[in-house]
Amino acid sequence: MTPHTRYAKSGGVNIAYQVVGEGPIDLVLNWGWVSHIEVFWEDPDIANFLSRLASFSRLILFDKRGTGMSDRVPEVELPTLEQRMDDVRAVMDAAGYRRAALLGISEGGTLCILFAATYPDRTTALVLCGSWATWVSDADHPWAPTLEQHERAMAMLATQDPSEPFNLERFAPSRAGDKDFRQRFARYGRLSASPGAALALYRMNIPMDVRNVLSSIHVPTLVLHRAGDRMIYPQAGRYIADHIPGAKFMELPGEDHLAWVGDRDVIVGEIEEFLTGVRHEPETDRVLATVLFTDIVNSTVRAAELGDQAWKDLLARHDEAVRRQVERFRGREIKTAGDSFLITFDGPARAVRCAWTIIDGVRQLGLEVRAGIHTGEIELIGNDIGGIGVHTAARVSSMAAGGELLVSSTVRDLVAGSGIHFEDRGAHTLKGIPEPWRIYAAVRG
Repeated sequence: MTPHTRYAKSGGVNIAYQVVGEGPIDLVLNWGWVSHIEVFWEDPDIANFLSRLASFSRLILFDKRGTGMSDRVPEVELPTLEQRMDDVRAVMDAAGYRRAALLGISEGGTLCILFAATYPDRTTALVLCGSWATWVSDADHPWAPTLEQHERAMAMLATQDPSEPFNLERFAPSRAGDKDFRQRFARYGRLSASPGAALALYRMNIPMDVRNVLSSIHVPTLVLHRAGDRMIYPQAGRYIADHIPGAKFMELPGEDHLAWVGDRDVIVGEIEEFLTGVRHEPETDRVLATVLFTDIVNSTVRAAELGDQAWKDLLARHDEAVRRQVERFRGREIKTAGDSFLITFDGPARAVRCAWTIIDGVRQLGLEVRAGIHTGEIELIGNDIGGIGVHTAARVSSMAAGGELLVSSTVRDLVAGSGIHFEDRGAHTLKGIPEPWRIYAAVRG
């Protein structure tokens, strides 16, 4: 459920915030670039990350002015760091936080650094994740982007297709090929800020420089940075830790800049241990299930041929046809994203037969779908699912051609004696999956 959104007055501006959790630690989260605190809870990756933080804290989330649920501001009135500090103080006052630990992610770290140095009486600890002290290359920071690189990035942002995520190959390279994630991240960006606001906020971040205040921070500080971060190089985090007295620096494995992507449990575990002295492993419900992925082949081409409205009507008929078969074979629709479906079954034979009927049914609409099935352990995350079993099914599905159903060797083994026949497609290394898998095509006998 989405937490209740409240508003704090900062000058004449309304700042949207939420308070989540009942832990002993008061923690204020400063998000990077743009945000939308209600969309957070609609995204399973972000919701899981925030729920873990709230499991040991009383967590404040807020949208910076100009983003998300907070008041929009004209470009000529974009906030200074001082005004943003006023917003943090207003939110803390409204929530009844006299003092709190600060968690800054990416650009949110610069605000936390300045706040901790300016208001040590209101700051119990400082945690920075993927953050930087300055964002422009110079002799002191040769690893930071140059002004020319920033100009190229802003030119890309200005012409960005809003249906596509911005620069995902650097924000979250481990998920760049995940169609569902791409769509969710693009939606998150659209709802967090308008194109003009996102561009203006990017431009505003470029001259931020808090290097001179690092030595003035005298609260316990933890600096976390992933070793392969392609957006903000780890040298930026190491520099911060080297210049804050007594700061602890931890370089973590991974290449994603987004803290809630990749092995987020490692990040949350380090934060929890630093702030509370203990670390709890996340509790996850794991079950064995059969996972089916389907998606339309060449959907972008068909959409361009038909036009927006005709494609929308055809997609609705496709969705209806898929759901009819899912109900018939006692499957459970987990989610749909654009032209794809994620479905689970308690038996692999029903999943195979359901996939065949879906392929046949949508073909009558003039569409071809591909499908992939894997049986394995999955994680139940609210109404969503995750884990290596889901990733394996997705990779198997991505290998299928139009009108084809591919399955893992586990599925082939489990349906032995059911009358379903298979053609061996060989062993394959699936992206992000540790061991090679033997893949089979399910064929009609």
